[in-house]
Amino acid sequence: MYKELLRPLLFQIDPEKVHNYSYTALRTAFRLPFSAKIAENLYCINNPKLEREVFGLKFPNPVGLAAGFDKNALLVDEFSHLGFGFIEIGTVTPRPQPGNDKPRLFRLPVDQAIINRMGFNNQGAETAAHRLKYRKSNIIIGGNIGKNKDTPNEHALRDYEKCFDALYDVVDYFVVNVSSPNTPGLRELQDKEPLMELLAAVQRKNNAKAKPKPLLLKIAPDLTDSQLDDIVEIARETKLAGIIATNTTISRENLETHLSDIQEIGAGGLSGKPLKERATEVIKYLRSKLSENVRIIGVGGIITADDAIEKLNAGADLIQLYTGFVYEGPALVKAINEKILASD
Repeated sequence: MYKELLRPLLFQIDPEKVHNYSYTALRTAFRLPFSAKIAENLYCINNPKLEREVFGLKFPNPVGLAAGFDKNALLVDEFSHLGFGFIEIGTVTPRPQPGNDKPRLFRLPVDQAIINRMGFNNQGAETAAHRLKYRKSNIIIGGNIGKNKDTPNEHALRDYEKCFDALYDVVDYFVVNVSSPNTPGLRELQDKEPLMELLAAVQRKNNAKAKPKPLLLKIAPDLTDSQLDDIVEIARETKLAGIIATNTTISRENLETHLSDIQEIGAGGLSGKPLKERATEVIKYLRSKLSENVRIIGVGGIITADDAIEKLNAGADLIQLYTGFVYEGPALVKAINEKILASD
């Protein structure tokens, strides 16, 4: 129903407006009697064979909603009824910020892709934490944390620590995001020395807790093999629980969308089908280098159930959806879980 009826209508409207309308529509729909039960019957598969033990957490299935879709933890309960095994909120920053100027979100339908330059628009870590404190579902939640745009890189650690403190009691794992291309200078924190210092400091704060949370790093797909080797060393030295591979790409290679349209859109991170092969390559490379106790969440270009299986076979322990969810709707979550069961 989504692809045949809703998507053609939604794709006639500005993408960011659709995103906001969808929030309102979902919240309204799930207030109706029996709506949650109906959604669960349509999209949820409860089967012990889908369960995964990762980071010391028990996931009911390996399909998650990637960060960026529910930045402010507005719809955690609603998304929990659509078949996901976990939800990652954020990226959140210590202080609320509006993000980059609009328009900043663009569809590339012929490529089954999206370009965004949102710029960590969010209502702040404290607001997200408050919402999570009063959520009704017990779905596993990841907290994706970043720095404010006006915070210089030399003070970035303060921002990550503030987000960590705000979210510690309400999330199950943390993700340090230094790989978005939409905050000026942020990707410089992926360089070996500053990244090692940043992660080591956050991990020290984490380990000072009675119950440390799994700490993950989200990386860009545009890193070279040498840079990926640095990531492997950093993961070992700072005892990361996992890597999320990958964020959006700044590449514009092999797109079918007309070049003039791409140039008119301008800067931003590309996600969706064109990212599929590179994200899988990064997963394979990391899996061959990382120790077994460092787990991988695969994300990037998962549009079909076969794409998800490809990521898992490449070495991902869990996967996440974003653009595929936009193009295929919640039926994709069910299709992936069915494919996993059929592949066992």
